[in-house]
Amino acid sequence: MMNVLRYSRFNIISGTKSFANYVQGQSPAPNIREYFYFINHQGMLFLDDARIKNFTSCFKEKKFLTFFFKRLKINDSNRYANEFPYLSLCGREKNYVSCDDLPIVFTHVIKNKNDDYFLSYGYAEDSLVVPFHPHKIFMNIKTGRVYHPGPLTANGIGLLKSKLAIEFSSRFKFENGENQGPTHFNWEGTEYILDNQWYQDKLHLLKNEIND
Repeated sequence: MMNVLRYSRFNIISGTKSFANYVQGQSPAPNIREYFYFINHQGMLFLDDARIKNFTSCFKEKKFLTFFFKRLKINDSNRYANEFPYLSLCGREKNYVSCDDLPIVFTHVIKNKNDDYFLSYGYAEDSLVVPFHPHKIFMNIKTGRVYHPGPLTANGIGLLKSKLAIEFSSRFKFENGENQGPTHFNWEGTEYILDNQWYQDKLHLLKNEIND
């Protein structure tokens, strides 16, 4: 396979954009293989150099997706950290990951037999979930995108898929006007005061870790 000059999307943590040269399956050291992936803002996983990125070309096998996302973490290695800010390790295989926004994208709400709610991500249904905290929904009023706490290994922030964010939008209450963002969120008959500070604190912490 020929070398690919890859334009990395905006890195929410470092705020940078950059290029990278790589070959899928390259071996920089004995018994080491490197692969490169991309996650779009709907949460679909692709090979980074796939020319067409849509539902037909994304990965769909639940077992693989579960394995891949459970091992996803911030790329703290000395390779491709700017271009691919996330990394999923599989034995001697290193899978570098870039994304539109964040690698964790919540696709739908799941309710278990105990009536507890969870947010599912990675298109792996109940195999990849985090507890749903209605008071920690955060809307970025500049972009309209909606976020919720995610797995700590993948920076602790997750993006809501567009369809889910739209469904949630009717539950918001704007006491200070829509230009100031939502202040309350209604879930199952309870109105929650939104805690937006967690998102700002998490971003601040992550940026400090990157700069250290």
